[in-house]
Amino acid sequence: MTPAAATPTGPDNQAPALPRWKCRVAYDGTAFSGWQSQTDRNAVQDHLERRLAELFQAEVRLHGSGRTDAGVHARGQVFHVDAAWRHGPERLLAALRGGLPPSIQVQTAEVVDASFHARFSAMGKVYHYTLQQGGWADPFTNAFTWSIPRALDVAAMRAAAAVLVGRHDFRAFSAFGGEERESTVRTLMRLDLVEDGPRLRIEAEAEGFLYKMVRSLVGGLVYAGLGKLTPQRILELLAARERTAEIETAPPQGLCLMKVHYPEPWNR
Repeated sequence: MTPAAATPTGPDNQAPALPRWKCRVAYDGTAFSGWQSQTDRNAVQDHLERRLAELFQAEVRLHGSGRTDAGVHARGQVFHVDAAWRHGPERLLAALRGGLPPSIQVQTAEVVDASFHARFSAMGKVYHYTLQQGGWADPFTNAFTWSIPRALDVAAMRAAAAVLVGRHDFRAFSAFGGEERESTVRTLMRLDLVEDGPRLRIEAEAEGFLYKMVRSLVGGLVYAGLGKLTPQRILELLAARERTAEIETAPPQGLCLMKVHYPEPWNR
């Protein structure tokens, strides 16, 4: 297969830059090995790259805004890829929709300038997590919901969320294995709870999230709702910067990446 960069050269004998495509993709993560390419070739990225390679007749490597774990869903994941396509974005979308698993759908595609990067240009992300309290989710929503058999104290959860909002070291709410890879300080702009009968949606927005941070925040809020954590104890855990069994990692199926924020003119 011809590499994507193998295009006719310009007057200076240098290959001209390939167009950069910014795409938004939604997926039901249930059957996939997460977002990032895996050895089993069953990650969302793997499926997208295979289809794009067929369409562009060239090997391609796409770059996503970040990883989602196995079983996690997305409505607004963003990726970019550099490749030549002569038929316009509408034809590209139609071709992608016809050749991907039904649980992956590329929703938008546009050419952007080369300074855009799906990961490094991102300014923030929004995740939603769905809970069913006091019982079990129905068969049509169970794959997207964490069911909690007991009723939760939502007021206690809101009090816990209030102390988590702001700029903190969230090491206690991440899944680091003890190694120092990056700063664990993040600004959490919003951690809202929206009630809809027995369903409870947790909305988290931050400049960026650590590995499994959202699921850890949800686990902490659920423990607060069950009377196992107080706001004061959460502050102590933040200050200690140490992961403990008091913070549960919520299961993946309730989590969905909703939106990646970019500066204008890319924030579409």
